[in-house]
Formats: sequence, C-alpha cells, structure tokens
Amino acid sequence: MGHREDLLEGAKRCLLDKGWTRTTARDIVAASGANLASIGYHYGSKEALMMEAFIQLTVEWADGAAPVIASAVDPDAPREDRLAATLDRVTAGFANDRAFWSAQLEIIGQLVKNPELREKFAAVQPGGREGMVALFEGVDDSEVGPEATRTVGAFYHALFIGLLTQWLIDPAAAPTGKEIVEGARRALAGTVLNAPGEAGR
Repeated sequence: MGHREDLLEGAKRCLLDKGWTRTTARDIVAASGANLASIGYHYGSKEALMMEAFIQLTVEWADGAAPVIASAVDPDAPREDRLAATLDRVTAGFANDRAFWSAQLEIIGQLVKNPELREKFAAVQPGGREGMVALFEGVDDSEVGPEATRTVGAFYHALFIGLLTQWLIDPAAAPTGKEIVEGARRALAGTVLNAPGEAGR
C-alpha cells in the first residue's frame, strides 16, 4: 500500500481505538507508519482523513452486515415478522461493532460546533438513507429509488439510530423487533393508550 492507503487504515484503527476527539494527527502517523506531512498532501486535513476513514468503516460494516441480516430473515414470512427479525439481527450485531457505533455517536456530537464536518455528513446522508432501505428491504442499493430514499430511508435511518442509542445506554433494556413493530402498529392505528390489557391507564 502507498501512504494514502496506509493513512486511511491507520485512521480507521485510531477511530475505533481512541474515538474521534482523542485521535491526533500524530496518533494516525504512528498507526500508519506514514509521515505527518502526508496527511495534508493526501487528504488536506486530519478531519478530512478521519471522515474518509469513518465512511470507509461504514461501507465495510454495511457490506458485512447485509448478508448476515438477510440470512436471518425468512423471505416467505409476513412482512411484519421480516421487519422484526431484521431489527433483532441489527441489534445483535451492535455488540460485535460497539467501538464503531460508539465512535459514530461521538462524531454526531461534534456536528453542532463543526460546520465543515456537518457539511460532509450532509453530503453522504442521502447515500446512508439509500443504504438503510437496501439493508432493511434485503435488496441492492441500485434497486432503491429517490422517493424511497427520501421517505422510507429517512424512517429506517431514524429507527436505526434510535435503536442504537437505546442499546448503547442499556443493552438489556433495548426493545425487541416485535416490540418496535407493535409500537409502530399502535402509533399508526391511534391505539397507543387503549391497547388490550391497558384499558383505564
């Protein structure tokens, strides 16, 4: 590999080991074997390199997660059961990539005070929504149209981030796929407060 690739691999390791805010340019140099000047030459800044590393980690996660999730879902099952199974497999996968997901929330926390980083996130967000539709629907990204990306992608992305946050706070209390599907059903039907067995509450 050349310096550019070495830097990217080093930044990925640092992001997982130390997180976004604690990683310095010298940490990346030490992890990559490259030199300090090469960061600016190849990426422009440490932040740009870290963002590229994060995007690459996200792509690697999606490539690895999609077949695992698909294998847990019965394509002939009712749609609600397929969604519940997908959510359960997504949650189970959080434990295998805890460092990556912790880093993601840390990065999100930097967006308010870092306009440049926010712009970079905004630029890749549509692709992330498209990927969420592909993941939850078990299809290739190329099959996801712009309207599905804009609407359903936004829904799945919100669902995913909310589930991740709850899991990071307390894995034992994170909702199951069936609970999320039931909650969505009750919210859409307007039966949130009068579900069976809860009358009078």
